[in-house]
Amino acid sequence: MEALTKTGFHFPGQKSLYVGKVRDVYDIDGRYLVMVVTDRISAFDVVLPRGIPYKGQVLNQIAAGFLDATADIVPNWKIASPDPMVTVGHRCQPFKVEMVIRGCLTGHAWREYRSGKRLLCGVPLPDGMKENQQFDAPVITPTTKADEGHDMDISREEIIAQGLVSEADYTQLEQYTRALFARGARMAAEKGLILVDTKYEFGKKDGKIYLIDEIHTPDSSRYFYAEGYEERMAKGEQQKQLSKEFVRQWLIENGFQGKEGQKIPVLTDDYVHRISERYIELYENITGAPFRKANTDNQAQRIEKNVTGCLKEIR
Repeated sequence: MEALTKTGFHFPGQKSLYVGKVRDVYDIDGRYLVMVVTDRISAFDVVLPRGIPYKGQVLNQIAAGFLDATADIVPNWKIASPDPMVTVGHRCQPFKVEMVIRGCLTGHAWREYRSGKRLLCGVPLPDGMKENQQFDAPVITPTTKADEGHDMDISREEIIAQGLVSEADYTQLEQYTRALFARGARMAAEKGLILVDTKYEFGKKDGKIYLIDEIHTPDSSRYFYAEGYEERMAKGEQQKQLSKEFVRQWLIENGFQGKEGQKIPVLTDDYVHRISERYIELYENITGAPFRKANTDNQAQRIEKNVTGCLKEIR
């Protein structure tokens, strides 16, 4: 099993390459984007030193499926997915915020709550809540979209006051966010899952708002198993979940939270394999379909051939 952690393609019409934490994004003619979802893995905004085989395929195929399943709610950037690890789509101007929406009090929100905070991104939180408890209604807790370093919590009022998003556009983003989450939660429930929290990114093209990037993947979302949820809550036990939170927890247990001076623990071959198997499990549970492993030999050549063929059709 080979992990794809770095790319260096030269596609027809290529103008630039943006290397993100996980995705390598190629600008084609200033009109299209080729998003290669690599096998890199990040946690606490830090890219870990080893790639995870099949992770890129898992994320790309989950995202592509959910983009298709929500296209009636909001236009999205996807045009085609010519390779298991690639989506090709419209180039949009991204908004500099991420729309985080939470159905349960967990993860970062719980860590803030446990520290005593009762106001998160301008949203008041009631006293007496327990970890993983569901909110009466999902809450939107946006963050800044940092080019480098950590994303920061920010309120609706601050976003508008700083001119990051106009009030009219932000109101539309909130509506889209709630509708997408409702659709995702319903689809998750059909698979015996609870969509706990997720994030959406949006952009604009020709004055029109598009949903961009990934959606409802285990990198951008958390899922709980619905079966036994109430029983575990009553007993004060941790929830059985589908997300990459298990990677974050392992890092925390090994003394790493992305803070200055902390050293990333060694990812052994065995642990890398276990993470890979967990991602495949995530795929099959989230989609309800068996995962078909792409051939990992000569991945770069395969991607270049598939993407070049796609670009010939759309350019």
